[in-house]
Amino acid sequence: MEFAYYTGCSLDSTAKPYDQSCREVFKVLDIGLKDIDDWNCCGATMYMSVDNLVAYSVSARNLAIAKQSGCKEICAPCSSCYTILQKTNKYVEWDPYARSMINEALSAANLSYPETIKVRHPLDILVNDIGIEEIVRKSPYRLDGIKVAPYYGCQIVRPEPMFDDMDNPTTMDRLLTALGAEVVDYPAKVRCCGGMLMTTYTDVALNLNNDIISSAVEAGAEVIATLCPLCQMNVESYQSQINSKYGTNHNMPTAFFTQLVGLALGINPKLLGLDTMLIPVPSRRVKANGEGVTV
Repeated sequence: MEFAYYTGCSLDSTAKPYDQSCREVFKVLDIGLKDIDDWNCCGATMYMSVDNLVAYSVSARNLAIAKQSGCKEICAPCSSCYTILQKTNKYVEWDPYARSMINEALSAANLSYPETIKVRHPLDILVNDIGIEEIVRKSPYRLDGIKVAPYYGCQIVRPEPMFDDMDNPTTMDRLLTALGAEVVDYPAKVRCCGGMLMTTYTDVALNLNNDIISSAVEAGAEVIATLCPLCQMNVESYQSQINSKYGTNHNMPTAFFTQLVGLALGINPKLLGLDTMLIPVPSRRVKANGEGVTV
């Protein structure tokens, strides 16, 4: 099993721990990741606000290169990248004129994208291809006693739910529960973190993130698990500003879900990038047979 791997800008820089933990977890589970050669930024929402056709052409370049790699599917861990690549596929499939114009643009780089390649998220691959039972079977450790608030954010199941429910996704809940974590129920699991509003309308974004963290705290969580680089950065990095603005005392670790899965699989916490987090993540692991504790 091998996937073309699209890191995108975030995993190649600010969200390096997400990239590290994805690679390590996939390696243990015998899932191949073939890096896309000479990839470019997906454009996120910025390109869309300027010109849809240009935005989809830029995104389609990555898909065309992935298609050339010989892989049947592409793995995109970043929620924004995943969503944009999915939208580009829809655009290519639904609009013959757009498909023609996109391929005309791609031809300047000696590329073409007449048929789409399926876009997958790591969470989808782990749960629906490998399977929760198989992951548990290969995990020498348990996450027993760690109270986790799974945070999906607003993009991964929208605008269409590709592998989970749009309003109440449970894929991450089920995976982490099976690995021993105590998953808490809280109402903010698909709330928006504000995305890039943190750099333009900071007060709005701080309020959104305060709602997310406060909801997780009230539910008894001791760590938030997410699957989006921007969500992780906003929730983790701005807690001091939130505390100052709202008089709160948040100190909530915010980990990528792959880091927690990696702990259960017995991967060294440093290889998962846990030593780089701004707020230390509970990394205790109980051996699957109940003997001993590792921190």
